[in-house]
Amino acid sequence: MDVQTEQCRPIRRRRWKKPAVFLLSLVLAAALAWFALPWAFSLPPGLSSDPAATPVLTDRNGRAIRHLAAEDFTRSAPVPLSEIPLIFIDCTLAAEDKRFYSHQGIDLLATGRSAFDFLRNRRVVSGASTVTQQLAKISSPPAPRNLASKFREAMIARRLEMSWGKDRILGTYFARLDYGNLRISPTEAARFYLQKPLSDLSLGECALLAGLPQAPSRLNPIRNPNNAKARRDMVLDRLARTGKYGAEEIALARAEPLRLRPLRESTAAPWLNRSPGSSTRTTLDLPLQREIERIVREETAKLESANLRHAAVVIIENASGDILAMVSSADWDDARGGQLHGALTPRSPGSTLKPFTYLLGFRHLGHLPCTVIADIPTTLLTEQGLQLPENYDRRHRGPVTVRHALACSLNVPALRELNELGGPEKLYRFLGELGISSLSQPAETYGLGLTLGNAPVKLLDLTNAYSTLARQGSYLPTRLFMDEEIPAGKDLIDPVNAWLISDILSDKAARAPAFSTGGPLDLPFRSAAKTGTSSDFRDNWCVGYTPEYTVGVWAGNFENKPMKGISGVSGAGAIFHRSMVRAHREHPPTWYPRPAGGSLVEVDVRNGKRLDNRQHQRFSLTEWLPPSIGIPAAAASDYDAEGRAKLPPIYADWYASPQNLRRHELVMDEAAENTIPLQIHSPRNDTTILLDPEIPGNNSYLRLETNLPALVRWSCETLVIEGDVALLVPGTHTLIATDTRDGTEHMVTVTVRKL
Repeated sequence: MDVQTEQCRPIRRRRWKKPAVFLLSLVLAAALAWFALPWAFSLPPGLSSDPAATPVLTDRNGRAIRHLAAEDFTRSAPVPLSEIPLIFIDCTLAAEDKRFYSHQGIDLLATGRSAFDFLRNRRVVSGASTVTQQLAKISSPPAPRNLASKFREAMIARRLEMSWGKDRILGTYFARLDYGNLRISPTEAARFYLQKPLSDLSLGECALLAGLPQAPSRLNPIRNPNNAKARRDMVLDRLARTGKYGAEEIALARAEPLRLRPLRESTAAPWLNRSPGSSTRTTLDLPLQREIERIVREETAKLESANLRHAAVVIIENASGDILAMVSSADWDDARGGQLHGALTPRSPGSTLKPFTYLLGFRHLGHLPCTVIADIPTTLLTEQGLQLPENYDRRHRGPVTVRHALACSLNVPALRELNELGGPEKLYRFLGELGISSLSQPAETYGLGLTLGNAPVKLLDLTNAYSTLARQGSYLPTRLFMDEEIPAGKDLIDPVNAWLISDILSDKAARAPAFSTGGPLDLPFRSAAKTGTSSDFRDNWCVGYTPEYTVGVWAGNFENKPMKGISGVSGAGAIFHRSMVRAHREHPPTWYPRPAGGSLVEVDVRNGKRLDNRQHQRFSLTEWLPPSIGIPAAAASDYDAEGRAKLPPIYADWYASPQNLRRHELVMDEAAENTIPLQIHSPRNDTTILLDPEIPGNNSYLRLETNLPALVRWSCETLVIEGDVALLVPGTHTLIATDTRDGTEHMVTVTVRKL
């Protein structure tokens, strides 16, 4: 070997050594970048937990009422990858990432092709993002679209591929994928665009949906069906190249027309919403809810010319307190208050509170349906001063039974009953116990007018109060979500008294004089019903029940404008009738058996006394008396020679008035009138009255009461007296009650002071 050759070998080694070191360094750097660098990038916060499905409100039987939106207005229904059909997965991978199962997060071939196309065309021709890279992007906060963000997504994709399996990546991707129109996830896309479950989609439908995420707005099949169809066909072409599907199958899919059925979210119960953490399974019955909404629309449309535009309905299942249906308004989209909730808005209830007044009369006064009350002109004190209340027809009938007074909804007897109970306080407290939540003022503010509806109540509260009657006195709060516990009932009403009220409210013959027969209150089965109409026809109501269901209806205008002569029967009554019939369609109603014991007696309705023979049969009515309760027997002295019932002095003014149309059956008892001594009941002698300047209105009035109001004339030298009411001013005053029979004067002294 010559010396020159030996000297060249080290030079050659040095020549090859440098490139080798460089190449090795490059390989090590690439390996470091491929395997180690990704761990320098944290996973996006959007991957820290699985996305929750947006809530779906259902009815009591699991039927969907409404898919609620998230805070960003999207709706989603993520499901496990195992529930996504294979053909849908194949279509998605054909559209987005055909080498998903072979690459490791970055498709190097696609990236190289995309880079070459960009250099050749000076613009982006095709994307190279893999499913994993897309997952990194959609799970990250919004960022500028530049090389830095692309590199970050690539590194996160690599980290995901090294730490997650392919199925987990794909399932997580589907759960976050945007299909346009604020629909996230394949299940929600299929529901919205096609109204189908994923499992029922054809190959063409799968390809259609799989193509949308590339550009949801541009490919929106509702607005741009041609673009969406072209994209679908492109997906099918790519799918054909995979060899998994035959040419005939692909051709059939391409031939499918776009059969879109864009979902309009259910309009049933549009008022229904869900607070955070609450249940999504409601107590509503969806078919019933929809039919009641239709009934309300149809009936209000019939009366729009009478200025009735709005109505609300509540149907309660009595056994549980469940709200089966609740209609808030006739038209949710009505610009004139359609989105106000008529069932939750306090309104004047008219006469619908009268049954609870008479219940208190049964409890505290020992009254019965056959008890006689005076329907005569009566002066009352209100915040506005003295008022002379009238019945709906501006007539007074003289002596009437509780049955007749309640069934015919007479105002004056109800006011007298509440007055005999000591004023509004007992009724006020009782209504509060029954769940009437809108009585925001003290009882004295409402006064005796509380029984006539001068305190606003909510339809939902009122309907549930009647539901307590339907449960024979057991109170339950209403329930709107199935996971709420049904508490034990709270007994508020004696079952016998509840039965008596139910018997009156279901008595067609008793209400016929006021409401005739064959109207909306006459149902094909027995039911209790009560109507109410507020002043100037601004509100009308109809509430009723069977043992199974209670139905409450309000009709009127949210603007508080009066209707044109529409009463509770002609307005709310028609909705009530149809709603009651529909509520009982699948559940035939029953009725309450008469309570055990007791007795049936014949009662003279003119004086409330028991008839032990067939005399006066024309004016008799059969009544059931509870056990251990009796009523006085009629005696011959209770009638004159013509069989007319004798009336006590309280009826004298009415009897002599033109309103008395009952002279053939009634007569004044002159003997009693002349023998009863006059007694002053209020005020008592030497009473001191304190005037509180903070109490408005009736604080400065004093009612003057005797046992013979029709035979007394009041006077005072120092006070103004109107009828049987004195207008108070500070000082000492002598009030004189003159007996008009003989001129005898009875005097009391009162002292009035200011606080």
